Amino acid sequence: MTVTLNAYNVVAARCAAEYLEMTEDVDRGNLILKIEVFLNSSIFCRWKDSIIVLQTSKSLLPWSEDLKIVGRCIDSIASKTSVDPAYITWSYTYNRKLTEPDKIVEDKMTFLEKIESVPEDWWVEDICELDIDLYKRVMVAVKSKGRMDGVVIGEALKTYALRWIPDSVDTLVSDANTSRTKAVVQTIVCLLSYDNGIGCPCSFLLKLLRVAILVGVNESSREELMKSISLKLDEACVKDLLIPARSLQITTYDVHLVQGILNQYMNHEKGSCGMEVVEEKHGGEDKYILARRSLLNVGKLVDGYLGEIAHDPNLGLSSFVDLSQSIPDFARPNHDGLYRAIDIYLKEHPNLTKAERKKLCGLMDVRKLTAGASVHAAQNERLPLRVIVQVLFFDQVRSSISFRTPGNNSARDPLCSPMNRDEGCETTAGDSCQAALKNQMSHWRIKDGELHKNGKLGKKNSKNNKSDIQLLPSRSRRIFDKLWSVRKGHGENRSSETSGSSSSPTSLGQGDTKSYGLSLRHKRHSIS
Repeated sequence: MTVTLNAYNVVAARCAAEYLEMTEDVDRGNLILKIEVFLNSSIFCRWKDSIIVLQTSKSLLPWSEDLKIVGRCIDSIASKTSVDPAYITWSYTYNRKLTEPDKIVEDKMTFLEKIESVPEDWWVEDICELDIDLYKRVMVAVKSKGRMDGVVIGEALKTYALRWIPDSVDTLVSDANTSRTKAVVQTIVCLLSYDNGIGCPCSFLLKLLRVAILVGVNESSREELMKSISLKLDEACVKDLLIPARSLQITTYDVHLVQGILNQYMNHEKGSCGMEVVEEKHGGEDKYILARRSLLNVGKLVDGYLGEIAHDPNLGLSSFVDLSQSIPDFARPNHDGLYRAIDIYLKEHPNLTKAERKKLCGLMDVRKLTAGASVHAAQNERLPLRVIVQVLFFDQVRSSISFRTPGNNSARDPLCSPMNRDEGCETTAGDSCQAALKNQMSHWRIKDGELHKNGKLGKKNSKNNKSDIQLLPSRSRRIFDKLWSVRKGHGENRSSETSGSSSSPTSLGQGDTKSYGLSLRHKRHSIS
């Protein structure tokens, strides 16, 4: 009897021969020996045949497992994945069909070009057809070889997830797919734990976390996935962080989950050498900037996320404040993004009390606003008057520094620079502000004395006198005039808000609406 063996029937033939005890003891050159020779000399030497045999072995368990066919297939596949691509005469993967244009291109390629075009991840799509349990055993074997780059491992896991996790949310949570998807997610998370997901992009990990929450994977898998995300949080984008809240939460997005990831990221940074470089500036300026790059990216990410969740009317102030304060000050050299988030929150939550508005605006440092953001803040009716006065004052200080330093580009001024490059910039900005403030106070006192002496306080007979007594640049003066005209109806109440604040540059009381320029000359100025 002639039997043609191939990759599709060899496992069944081997199991049948074992069941019939067709060994060498019964007859020399019996079927078991012939099949074993065929497996070792043909099947296990070929990439595609090894995968086919592994797939067919699943239906013949436990016989195929006891005969070690499954283990030998897995070892054969894992060994071939680590072969140098230069020795692979590969053009297209096992599962990918050639289209007509692809066939034309392949015909024109030389043998050398085909070899050079083989990527390192040539094998990842081929094993995607395996069931999840066999796939896990193959990937564990590939990792145990220790010869595969982590990026390729990450690409393999990503490809498998895209193959088996549905795109539609309705399909994802259906009874027919929930259990399978849950098994896929938990297996991928388990495989990620070997290297903390270093090879996978952060966007993929966040999407995987979203799926994990929807299908209800166990808590340990979620925690492990959050840990992997926290290690790569500086690579994330705001859109990926917008994970829908779970049913028991009243907010639109799961802010508590993002807060937990951010806390893990900060704990990791504090325990790493990168944070020591940031705090102590060891190793020179270049090393300091490189160490801060991750924190600066996370700072921008947090401000962008705050701007998105601020639209949620159910977002509590404490959640907004806690998330904003989770990153250190030097991770946010520019406060334009934070100002935008605060402005949106004030707009969407008009019923905040005076104390809550003060607490919210206290998160922002007006000295770190760019010129464009300062102009917008000075005309923003939603901000407390104290904050608007601070914005106008520091805008005047910046303009004074720029005006009194010939040839000094305002873009180089640490107060108006959109991006301070290191921790010292904030200190420099504060020192420059104090120096400019003292200089301006001295200038005002001198001018005030001269004007009283000459009796020309209210006169504007010449262009020189007009320019000498002008305290504010035309732009800031127009803003202040507009602000005062809008608020003059309740000036007494709002001025009392600023009179007790050490951060306000001056107090404006009732009756000063016509002579606020004169009042500015006689008031003491302080900055917190």
